[in-house]
Amino acid sequence: MSKTEESLTKTQAFLNKMSQKLMDENLWFAIGESVLKIIAILIITGLFIRVGKIAIRNFFKVRTRGPLRITERREATLMKLLENVLTYVVYFIAIMSILAAMAIDVKAMLAGAGIVGLAVGFGAQSLVKDIITGFFIIFEDQFSVGDYVRIGQFEGTVEEIGLRTTKIKSFTGEINILPNGSIVEVTNFSLYNSVAVLDIGIAYEGDIEYAEKVLQEYMETTTEKYPELVKTPELLGVQQFGASEVVLRIVAETLPMKHWYMGRQLRKDIKLLLDQHGIEIPFPRMVMYSRQEGGEQKEFGK
Repeated sequence: MSKTEESLTKTQAFLNKMSQKLMDENLWFAIGESVLKIIAILIITGLFIRVGKIAIRNFFKVRTRGPLRITERREATLMKLLENVLTYVVYFIAIMSILAAMAIDVKAMLAGAGIVGLAVGFGAQSLVKDIITGFFIIFEDQFSVGDYVRIGQFEGTVEEIGLRTTKIKSFTGEINILPNGSIVEVTNFSLYNSVAVLDIGIAYEGDIEYAEKVLQEYMETTTEKYPELVKTPELLGVQQFGASEVVLRIVAETLPMKHWYMGRQLRKDIKLLLDQHGIEIPFPRMVMYSRQEGGEQKEFGK
């Protein structure tokens, strides 16, 4: 028998063997059973995730009515984290179940993955550091979703806290994504009340006591006008002597992150108030000398 005939014979035998397997009823029953199992696993996975997320949200709703309360900012962070963890765990179990339904040895795969994971772990220390730091950020409530923070050179509102990264949206709209392991120092502006500091300049020629009286009377009315104020602003007195003015300092305690807004509003009101009472707000002055013939000089003031 020639080599060509031998190869044709082997090919024919292989095709006959494959056709016999494809005609095997048990094979198609096994495939159909696996497909049905996979479809059932996917349906159950979707339902379980949906029901689990509803249960988590209802749990936090019940917590808000209980005696033990946590802040809304931390509730939002924990709820989002638990939903993510639930999704990851359920998807992992679903993938393992699908592989098992396809007659793949899951135990051997997990054992091999453990050995590979151990080897990769030595080269992925930064990833492990990011995840551990993320857990501590959430556990210690250093900051939460919605907080206004400063981390290094980045400042803005926390959009998302993950196990590996944190997303911060700056005032101008940029999204800064920071690895949790790189977060060393955090300034959180949203935990406690803020303070607006206003320095008001009064001319040296003005009546300081009269100006303080006018300002004090005005500040007594601000809490009714601005609900963002926690209490009546305080006039601390003369802060410093400037080049052309006496500086009076006012401090106003506001709700968290409202000090910028209240600072602008109070400055506007104080400007109009001082104009009404004829209290001069100093502005820079410049004196110029013009030398003329005969040695005479003329002075021009601005």
